[in-house]
Amino acid sequence: MKHEELAALLAEPTTPLVRAGLRGLPPKPLESLATIADQAAEQGWRQIVVDRVRAFAAKQPGDGPQAVTAYFTTTEQRTGSGMSVGWSPFIAALAPTGEMPDLRHTETTALMVPVGEAAKAEEDFADPKLSEALHRLAAHDPPTHADVLCVHLPASRVTRVRP
Repeated sequence: MKHEELAALLAEPTTPLVRAGLRGLPPKPLESLATIADQAAEQGWRQIVVDRVRAFAAKQPGDGPQAVTAYFTTTEQRTGSGMSVGWSPFIAALAPTGEMPDLRHTETTALMVPVGEAAKAEEDFADPKLSEALHRLAAHDPPTHADVLCVHLPASRVTRVRP
């Protein structure tokens, strides 16, 4: 089997041929394959974040220096199982250097957003591909309230930092 044929089969893992092949494997190789596939999926979501941020940064007006980094802060999300912390689908800051800007809130007042309004704002204004990638990354590696997601465009690197 050629490399391209294998890639095409793995792109559709629910086809009968692939399912039959996977069922025939012992548990240990299946666990190894699942681990590698999970890592590859996480890297794929990271690359989507980089690509979408790069496209957004390229559209920004102005003659100043190009954005080198973008930062995302966290947001609380209400789910069926309670509250969870995820990445906000909106860029908190674009910076022309690798130095992190001050992302602290200038006020301590918290505003309650009615259920549904946050989802509506995300639906209306967020980049759907970027939003999905951020949600998937949060599912792979859940952030805490103090975390910041840093997207370094020249290196195509996505890292979680704590200011």
